[in-house]
Amino acid sequence: MPDVDRKRAWLLTVDGAPQSYIDLDEPTHLEFEYARRLGHVLDILAEPGLPLDVLHLGGGALTLPRYVAATRPGSRQDVVEADRALLALVGEHLPLPDGSGIARHAGDARAWLADAPADSADVIVADVFGGSRVPAHLTSVAYAAEADRVLRAGGVYLANLADAAPFDFLRSQLATFATVFQELALIAEPAVLRGRRFGNVVLVAAHHPVDTTALTRLTAADPFPARVEHGRPLRHFTGDARPVRDENAVPSPEPPDGAFGVG
Repeated sequence: MPDVDRKRAWLLTVDGAPQSYIDLDEPTHLEFEYARRLGHVLDILAEPGLPLDVLHLGGGALTLPRYVAATRPGSRQDVVEADRALLALVGEHLPLPDGSGIARHAGDARAWLADAPADSADVIVADVFGGSRVPAHLTSVAYAAEADRVLRAGGVYLANLADAAPFDFLRSQLATFATVFQELALIAEPAVLRGRRFGNVVLVAAHHPVDTTALTRLTAADPFPARVEHGRPLRHFTGDARPVRDENAVPSPEPPDGAFGVG
């Protein structure tokens, strides 16, 4: 659907839920708050303008790949999207600019990871939803280990997750990724973390400390400010949650009606 307020901006919905927003004239404009938070992490991972090799699991309208192409020219990016019809729709109506460095692939995210070369990505961005839920096979220790294998030594894994109190899914994801990565952080609105509503949460996982001070400053200045949790408070939040194995993996919870509605 076109945005009446921006000349060449579009909202992509899937099964009635907002999935992506892109302004073809201003690819650095990130309309969705979770996308802004992912963008903030991408901004602080390296010197401004330095190209990165990024693997995107989940494509949508290619909002973040376009953002990286604009802010870090020369980056090499692969986008893996399971929905072939969606890839075709976006390619027809929201084409990529020439020389973007973005390659699109139809396939399953975990299968692609399994075949990807080791140490081949600086960043993995996972924004995969089957309908409005993160698929079960992208939540386990084995999946996290595959992501770690594909990342370079200084690489960072980012994921868009969604949950609400009592946060059984989110806590299990923290426990899962803590078995593989040494450093974790969460970015979310305070109301979500306090259990007042269902919402998106950005997970950051790495083997080195992430600049949470810079992230805190950037997310606090957003139209909808967010908190950055890490270290001891995050371990306390995780509590006694157990890591997820393939045999007991489940999708993220079904959002309540209206949680991600349009307008």
